[in-house]
Amino acid sequence: METNRTLGSSGIDVSALGFGCWAIGGEWSSPDGQPLGWGKVDDEESVRAIHRALDLGVTFFDTADTYGTGHSERVLGRALGKRRADVVVATKWGNVFDERTRTSLGQDDSVEHVREALTASLARLGTDHVDLYQLHLSDADPGRAAQLRDVCEELVGEGLIRAYAWSTDDPARAAVFAEGTHCAAVQHALNVFQDAPEMLALCEESDLASINRSPLAMGLLAGKRQGPLEAGDIRSTPPEWLPGFTAGTGADSDWLSRVDAIREILTSGGRTLAQGALGWIWARSPRTVPIPGFRSVAQAEQNAGALAKGPLTAAQLAEIDRVLGR
Repeated sequence: METNRTLGSSGIDVSALGFGCWAIGGEWSSPDGQPLGWGKVDDEESVRAIHRALDLGVTFFDTADTYGTGHSERVLGRALGKRRADVVVATKWGNVFDERTRTSLGQDDSVEHVREALTASLARLGTDHVDLYQLHLSDADPGRAAQLRDVCEELVGEGLIRAYAWSTDDPARAAVFAEGTHCAAVQHALNVFQDAPEMLALCEESDLASINRSPLAMGLLAGKRQGPLEAGDIRSTPPEWLPGFTAGTGADSDWLSRVDAIREILTSGGRTLAQGALGWIWARSPRTVPIPGFRSVAQAEQNAGALAKGPLTAAQLAEIDRVLGR
């Protein structure tokens, strides 16, 4: 497998595997106490994991200003340090939060907020530019999104960002951003249980990279048996948009049985379950860049190890479709 990808027509090269930095933001919550992070985190372990990822060839890191209400950006910036020039950093805007109380305060889709949010992200990341700036409001109004796209074009012209994208699961919305000259990607959910054929088709038509969140189905495909989860973990009281988990009990038994049904195919060729899940994504399209989360050096090593295993075969993809009845 080619271990590098180019983000659309931007000329920005990244490793075929990126690392998602939601989990390393630590705990934060909505105003009513709903957890929005993945539980407690050890910042020093996060830094070690990022350094290990760099050593193993991972050059793409995806975060957001709201992850840990700024904490993920700060940890990533500290970990990269003098190696900033060796990597491609993606972050997102659109949510507002209180960093002091670690609370989400809602959303801001205004044109004015884009520049304010970027200025704050650059300070936390300790850098003078963001390589890929992404709108984090999946259901934003398409008309407003067109205005935000135009602001992103201005930011590219000023050298503050190199390219931009929308994090959305709606191909029609993604197409609005795709009309911009420097739109390089769309970030969307993609995993062996949640395919996105229309979005992959749009990426092909519009020459966009497909950046894949939830590639391990929020941990269901990570290979660890999920029991009850700690209170600060979003999966312990899952919001409506988060499938596969039940409040108080952890992973849903129906989802676990689906994992078991395809386990043998995914673990072929000496792969771990997670490596097979990533191999499925690479087999779906040469434009895909999955971004699994991590909280430890061990997770970083397992995920990065998927690069050497490469994509599943077309026959294995067909067999998975057959087993899952689709």
